[in-house]
Amino acid sequence: MSTADDAIHPFWFIPAHGDGRWLGSEDGARSTDFDYLSQVGQAADRLGFEGVLIPTGRTCEDSWVLASALAPLTRRLKFLVAVRPGVTSPLFAARQAATLDRISGGRLLVNVVAGGSADELAADGVFLSHDDRYALADEYLTVWRRLMAGEKVDFDGEHVKLSKGELLFPPVQDGGPPLYLGGSSEAANQVTADHIDYQLTWGEPPSAVAEKIAAVRAAAAVRGRTVRFGIRFHVIVRETEEAAWDEADRLISRLSDDVIAKAQANLAKSESVGQQRMSALHGGRRDQLMVYPNVWAGVGLVRGGAGTALVGSAENVAARMREYRALGVETFIMSGYPHLEEAYRVAELLFPRLNIARDDGPATASVKPGRAGETGAHFATNAAHAAGATGPG
Repeated sequence: MSTADDAIHPFWFIPAHGDGRWLGSEDGARSTDFDYLSQVGQAADRLGFEGVLIPTGRTCEDSWVLASALAPLTRRLKFLVAVRPGVTSPLFAARQAATLDRISGGRLLVNVVAGGSADELAADGVFLSHDDRYALADEYLTVWRRLMAGEKVDFDGEHVKLSKGELLFPPVQDGGPPLYLGGSSEAANQVTADHIDYQLTWGEPPSAVAEKIAAVRAAAAVRGRTVRFGIRFHVIVRETEEAAWDEADRLISRLSDDVIAKAQANLAKSESVGQQRMSALHGGRRDQLMVYPNVWAGVGLVRGGAGTALVGSAENVAARMREYRALGVETFIMSGYPHLEEAYRVAELLFPRLNIARDDGPATASVKPGRAGETGAHFATNAAHAAGATGPG
């Protein structure tokens, strides 16, 4: 069995922008209706995934509403839900988070997404440069941490101003839900070092991931903090290598060169350093998709954000995951097309090889009383989305 030092924490993905069997094709596409999304969430809960990432962005259903609806339908599943500094005030978002943490029995995780698309941010009313967005996030999270600690907050920053802010209904988790952030830029690393519990990265070759981890650890150590790490991958796992690679080829078999070129042109507009690194892995070329043994960049031909997949036999994919785990990656946020069927396949093929088992004991989280006695588009259309799966860099 895995020990605390080498355990892998598996997460799945709620396809709030749609789902399907082929990238960039209407054939076999599935809509984002709640009946289907609840099937995916309940499957992840039953199968032993520790949590689910719910993406954010204009092409997605709202992550907070979805998590609130899925919470009573699941028992142990945690929900990684995005906070968007600048889109909502820190007190408003903290109040939402504390409430969801309470009604879910302490199952909320918070994904800090500063935003990578200037057009999308402008539509949400945010008109800041890349580094200024992280300066805003720094102030935002300073206030957030104080609110979650039960303080009454007055704050007069360059981007965030608050008078007599107070969180009257506390979260279940001490200090508030753990904070996650995905980023690859220096500005993102500084915010991570100051505030974040888990830094996430999109799936790059191990040497690149090791460099990222070393940089964040060094920055956090200067501040007397430690940061933990997670990674975001699609997964195509089968009984044999041949079957897995056949499936990878099938997934992109209906992508035309014109569709790929258009998607790459749109992704090139992103200010996200993480997105730039994803695109550089393959350069939009079908003949450059193998970026490391069992690491395939085919999804990134048309999909923004997480563009790489672990592809191969169960034995080889598990070995690759253990390689990333040895670098310090604990949390693996995985997904596969279609998400319902692939959740079962991943659990059945990978979990036994990674010593991941479901805990069938009762849930232990309980809701704390309040202070002073108070109680508590479609998949094909969105193929090139940048849904903030781990946030930009």
